[in-house]
Amino acid sequence: MEQSIEKVDAAPRVVALRARVNASVHELWRMLANPHRHHEVDGSGTVQTRVIGPRELELGDRFRVDMRMMGVPYAITSTVTALEQDRLVEWQHPGGHRWRWELEAQPDGSTIVTESFDYSTARAPRIIERIKAPERNAVSIRDSLAALQRRYGG
Repeated sequence: MEQSIEKVDAAPRVVALRARVNASVHELWRMLANPHRHHEVDGSGTVQTRVIGPRELELGDRFRVDMRMMGVPYAITSTVTALEQDRLVEWQHPGGHRWRWELEAQPDGSTIVTESFDYSTARAPRIIERIKAPERNAVSIRDSLAALQRRYGG
């Protein structure tokens, strides 16, 4: 059974949710800092397995991920904009919006995981709102966190 997933009060134009996952920060970090594994945590169903880029991200790295939405294939090249070992992974899409994963180790060995979609830095935030991307991404974030909880028995 999944533990709770809660909405995080964030800045304007930031959608964020968090959940407790029964895995260590290091184990989760290894997955999130490796773009070749992002399909394992994708709740949207759009991230494919083909990736061009490093197996462990460093600040400033770029990586290309094949995607598929509504049957239409495309690729996104993102740039790592923030990175802290066992704590934080963030990348920015060409449109300027950012995906961020924050990890907080807990005394019992679990991790509080916060995933956020920040479109405050996007080139066209009003278009993002008009096409309802924040609402869709909130559902995808919830699904990503729930998948992590299921994967690690939480």
